[in-house]
Amino acid sequence: MPTGRFIVAAALAGIALPASATTPGEANRLSDYVAARAADSLGNPGEAATLLAQLLRERPEDVRLRERAVAQAIEAGDMKLALQLGKSTPFSQAPLEFRMLMLADDLRRGRDREALANLRDRTGTLDSTFLLPFVEAWTRAAKGDRNAAQSLDRVGKQTSLGKQVDEHRALILLKLKQPAQALPFAKKALANAGGRADRLRLAYADGFRAAGDVASANAMLEGGGPALANGRARLAAGKPLDQAVDTPAEAFGELMLGLAIALNRMEDKSLSVALAQTARYANPGNGAASFLLGLLLDDAKRTPDALAVLQSIRADDPFASQSADSEMRILLAAHRAKEALVRARQVAAANPGADGFSRIAAVQGDLGDYAGAAGSYAQAIASSQQSGGSDEMWTLHLFRAGVLEDANRWEEAKAEIAQAMALSPENALLLNFLGYGKLERGEDLDTAEAMIRKASAIRPDDASITDSLGWAEFKRGKIDEAIVTLQRAADRDPNQSEIREHLGDALYTAGRRIEARFAWRAALVGSDEKAVRDRIEAKIAIGLTKATAAP
Repeated sequence: MPTGRFIVAAALAGIALPASATTPGEANRLSDYVAARAADSLGNPGEAATLLAQLLRERPEDVRLRERAVAQAIEAGDMKLALQLGKSTPFSQAPLEFRMLMLADDLRRGRDREALANLRDRTGTLDSTFLLPFVEAWTRAAKGDRNAAQSLDRVGKQTSLGKQVDEHRALILLKLKQPAQALPFAKKALANAGGRADRLRLAYADGFRAAGDVASANAMLEGGGPALANGRARLAAGKPLDQAVDTPAEAFGELMLGLAIALNRMEDKSLSVALAQTARYANPGNGAASFLLGLLLDDAKRTPDALAVLQSIRADDPFASQSADSEMRILLAAHRAKEALVRARQVAAANPGADGFSRIAAVQGDLGDYAGAAGSYAQAIASSQQSGGSDEMWTLHLFRAGVLEDANRWEEAKAEIAQAMALSPENALLLNFLGYGKLERGEDLDTAEAMIRKASAIRPDDASITDSLGWAEFKRGKIDEAIVTLQRAADRDPNQSEIREHLGDALYTAGRRIEARFAWRAALVGSDEKAVRDRIEAKIAIGLTKATAAP
């Protein structure tokens, strides 16, 4: 007699069970299906797709099983398997994920007519005509039709793809070598690009370069970050950026990526991941698609898959540095710091430079090797200086000062901050770091408070700096002022444990002991460090003493 688990699994698969015992073959099929469902629930769609494909060979008539197998293959990024499993499925009967893959495959293979015919077909359970204006516009542009972008006029501004109209209009106009007409649409698209801004900036810059408008190409690359710096370097050297969106397939990939990001707000991440996988398939050379897919996979708790995708990005890709940063973050969050250090060193060996040394230093700091981190940051600073320096050099000095302070080398940390302030004298973060460090050590309190006040005036909405100011007031005996300032900081960032602890200490000192304990309990919720938790718990139990006071 089948177990309850097998009955549920069979019902989900659409497999009919006999009233009595199953045959050995049926039991094996049920076991495979349960294993596939388990793999899916554990975030392993690749294994699930393989198991479902095995079942499908025995039950080729099972439409629901086929759909499930295809969906799992797409989510796993195994497009060859997905296309093979779904080859007998008519477009009009295909689920959304597979329809998008079929379109991407047609466009990649130059089967534009087939793609357009499928999109014009309104039969079946889904209406895919919302994509038709984009695909039609790009197929017209591929033939040199200078009015191709007019097809986009049919897209409603309030529809799910309405926000991508300006983006694609600009790209089409650039393909057709109409940079003056493209520029206003490119600017509008960048204003709404969100997490895809760097990718679009690079694509537009490459388009303007190819169209002969180098000034607009340079304007597209204004801003910080390694991806744009990479683009500026290539442009200055007279090289193409290899980021242009120039074909219907590449454009379809951008369309899918935009949809994937928009849908990632949903609790179920499977459709978002499937669309991102399709975007990557449509344009395999798009490193930004792989980078964003890696982030989506991480968000979906598929850590091994996220790491594999991020590691697949070429070392010379504009998004390689951001990808490596995300890889380190994922490994550290998974408590795999030693593995992260090995990987950081591998990445730095493949692409030496300030970014590589900084990444190594960040991992060393997480491991508690502050001396090693200080050395690596020193290498990053030297490397950056050797290559001409950068506008963000002060950040390297700040990071090095931070690990020197953690290593109890305060005098060296102060010297490092002095170098940073020489580069950026009105920098609120630097003023706050040095002022707070002096405050903690009871060193030159007048200067310390003045620095923090200046930092707060520069960045009045920064909760951490407001907290520093409140703590300075507390240390100087201005208890009532401190409570007001610290409450303002807590209102701005209610989840920051340090702010809540400081507020509790100030409230207790003012005799407001019930409120103080409420603040300390809130601080306890947000604290991860054992020493800090022990200190706060002691305060809640016995009150504020010299031994339990925050530093």
